[in-house]
Amino acid sequence: MLARTANSLFWMFRYLERAENTARLIDTGLRMALTRDPTTARDEWRSLVKAAGQCESYEAVHEDYTGMQVWNFMLRERDNPASILAMFRQVRDNARSARNAITGEMWEAINDSWIEIKGLLARPVSEQRVGEVITAIRNAGTRTHGAMNGTMLRQEGFHFARAGTFVERGDIIARILNIKYFILLPSPSYVGSTMDKGQWEVVLRAVSGDRAYRWLNAGRIDARGIVEFLVLDERFPRSLAFCHAELRYHLEELAKLHGSDAECDRLLRSLDFPCETLTIDGVFEKGLHEFLNDFLSNNAAISAAIAQDYRFAA
Repeated sequence: MLARTANSLFWMFRYLERAENTARLIDTGLRMALTRDPTTARDEWRSLVKAAGQCESYEAVHEDYTGMQVWNFMLRERDNPASILAMFRQVRDNARSARNAITGEMWEAINDSWIEIKGLLARPVSEQRVGEVITAIRNAGTRTHGAMNGTMLRQEGFHFARAGTFVERGDIIARILNIKYFILLPSPSYVGSTMDKGQWEVVLRAVSGDRAYRWLNAGRIDARGIVEFLVLDERFPRSLAFCHAELRYHLEELAKLHGSDAECDRLLRSLDFPCETLTIDGVFEKGLHEFLNDFLSNNAAISAAIAQDYRFAA
């Protein structure tokens, strides 16, 4: 496979995952704003922009953090290169570049989603319409992943696409948990105490994990349990452990196809997620913030190694 095609597939699914997770963040902000006074709501909206890594570009355009300004900035702002509209343009452009490596069903799902989302974001999004837009974005991700899983050969292109998905998914889950942890647990003395139940439920909804968590824990909501679920539970497809295991699998499959290990494989093994030995107590003993920062740094290093190993810049 040509390096530029592998690059397009990898980044097509990184941008798709990033767009979908940005929509989840906006949905989270909407839910939090319903139960907060205006001052607290501004802090919550700012935390979401920070989780998306867009504070600097946002503050270059806006002075205050209000709901409508935030979601329009994150959805469609022309001066925001990380807006969902810009990301979906990247998804479609990368799909077009890799047109010979994806199926007709995948192209239709991506192209149709782009047309729909571009139309929905052609004008500012009001409070009455924002829910419709978020649903369309999440459905676009579901359609595209469904088309890929149902029609794409399990060859190089599939593994590059899935590697991109799980690099990106692990990144955003770690960022959400890191940001929300510092808002909800301002002091180490809070660890294990009775926390704001509604806030932690919002964290779970942000990663579509509320029903799964409740089912596994008989409806019990507590901070330590949620952190353990999002970090260590390999049954949940958005946990850090699951993302790491899937990334390892797809990189191993690429190594088999190429007949040798690459640096990204060796790096991943050296940083292997210690699922069998790590406990939630071990995470908190190290410090959740430190643990998540290490995960983010390692994740970025693996992504850079993939690009170098497979000559994405070629």
